[in-house]
Amino acid sequence: MKIGLVLQELHRSENDLAQELLQISERHKSDHEIYHLGRDLAEWSQQHVREIAEIGKKYGEDLDPEPKGDAGPLKKVRDKTSELMGRQSAPGLLLLRDLREIVMKATGVSVDWEMLGQAAQGIKHADLLAVTRKCHPETLRQVKWANAMLKVESTQVLVS
Repeated sequence: MKIGLVLQELHRSENDLAQELLQISERHKSDHEIYHLGRDLAEWSQQHVREIAEIGKKYGEDLDPEPKGDAGPLKKVRDKTSELMGRQSAPGLLLLRDLREIVMKATGVSVDWEMLGQAAQGIKHADLLAVTRKCHPETLRQVKWANAMLKVESTQVLVS
C-alpha cells in the first residue's frame, strides 16, 4: 500500500498551509478579519497535522504530531517586511498575492484529502475514512474563505 506516501505529503502540506495562514495573519494585522480568521484556520491545519500523525502510526509512518511553529529568525524578517509594506502604496497587492497562495495551497491539501478518502473507502478502513471526513470539510472551508476574500479584495485593490 502507498497510503503512507499520501499521509506524508498531507502532513507536510497541512504544515505548510498552517504556516502560510499564520504568516498572512501576521503580515496583515491591521485587517482584523484576515488576522483573526487566518489564525483560526491555521489552528485547523495544526489539528489536522496531529490527526494525520496519529493515524499514520497505523500505516507505519512516524510523523511529528506537533505542527511546525513560527520560525524565530524568519518571523523578524516577516514582521519588518510587513511594517515596510504597510508604508508602501501597494499593500493590497501583497494581500492578493497572499490570498492567492492560500487558495492554491489549501486546494492542494483538499486534493490530498480526496485521494486519501477514496483509498480509505476502497480498502474499507473506517478509522482512516473518519479522519478524512472530519478534516476534509475544514480544508474546503479554508479554500472557500480565501477565495471569497480574494474576490472582495480584488475589486477594491485592482480597480482603485
